[in-house]
Amino acid sequence: MLFNVRALDARARIVSLPIEAASGKEALQAVAAQGLHGLSARPALRLASAPRGGGLPITLFSQELATLLSAGLPLVEAVEGLADKEDNAAARKVFEQLTRSLYEGKSYSQAVEQHPTVFPELYVALMRSAERTGDLPRALRRYVAYREQTDQVRKKLVSASIYPAVLLLVGTAVLLFLVGYVVPRFSQVYEDMRGNLPLLSQMLLAWGKFMHGHQVELLLASIAGIVASVVAWRQGGIRTRLGLWAESLPGIARRLLVYRLARLYRSLGILLRGGIPVLESIRMARGLVPGALRDRLDAAADEIRQGVAVSQALDGHGLTTPIAQRMLRAGEKSGNLGEMMEKSADFHDEEITRWIDWFVKLIEPVMMTVIGGVIGVIVVLMYIPIFELAGSIQ
Repeated sequence: MLFNVRALDARARIVSLPIEAASGKEALQAVAAQGLHGLSARPALRLASAPRGGGLPITLFSQELATLLSAGLPLVEAVEGLADKEDNAAARKVFEQLTRSLYEGKSYSQAVEQHPTVFPELYVALMRSAERTGDLPRALRRYVAYREQTDQVRKKLVSASIYPAVLLLVGTAVLLFLVGYVVPRFSQVYEDMRGNLPLLSQMLLAWGKFMHGHQVELLLASIAGIVASVVAWRQGGIRTRLGLWAESLPGIARRLLVYRLARLYRSLGILLRGGIPVLESIRMARGLVPGALRDRLDAAADEIRQGVAVSQALDGHGLTTPIAQRMLRAGEKSGNLGEMMEKSADFHDEEITRWIDWFVKLIEPVMMTVIGGVIGVIVVLMYIPIFELAGSIQ
């Protein structure tokens, strides 16, 4: 979950930082680990495809900037050109501040570093490393690829959830229509023969009559429940409990771990390939994993600091899979640890994607069977008295 954390830096200035954490307490702890004094942590509600901050879509901006720089435009002119075509007022303000910093003689990494709510620490570190080699366009393109690959599994999950969500919504609407409108009409017809109805039919008709007589109260209660759920979700309590519940399920827990490890490997991979030292890369990437894994990562970093190999330290604290452990060991021997980190992330992302496809194919017929069965039972219970009446006439 993303938190907006306000903190005091070494110069007693208030800064705002986006921190990924399971709770506000962990977000403040992550800020403290960076040498800052945390003041407050509030959940940031934003869609995965929304701009990170300041109204500036960082992925699109980086992609366009890389294209302009590759075409031979100076950095300042490229940023000014992107600013001229921007309609969003907040984004234009960020562009203006970037341009001003560049005209003052600051490097690109120094300019973006002044906007921590827009440009994450990982982005700044990659740009700073690229400035040493003079290959800023390549670093920008690699960051764009990193963001796209990181969001790939999330987008796959969202797209795969659309049909089951629509199916559940339509099924719920049909059930509410039957119980709230059709069943009360039948209850009026069966009013005189209530004592002769089967028990399940009597219960169904009583529930339908109750819903029909308390429509306003039930509607207000539903709205209040939805609002309360949204508020609780924004505060992170429900999300944390759902996460803990999911981690207790044998099949889901392993997939969650693999997904989080893939995200960690991809972040470490792009940092290592960008020339960032391994311990500094771990420090930057630790905010991308939840508290339990973060503690393991810190312990692994301590061992690496003492001279233990990266693959051995990560494996010793449960931060590898059998495939990843072998790939990381091979990367250490060949001197391509960053590349092997990214390949491990690719492998596990593909594994998660295949599992999502399998799960959706399994859950769709199950949902259709359950919803169809419930609707069928309601219809049968409503028509049983008619069948009995027809039988008595014959």
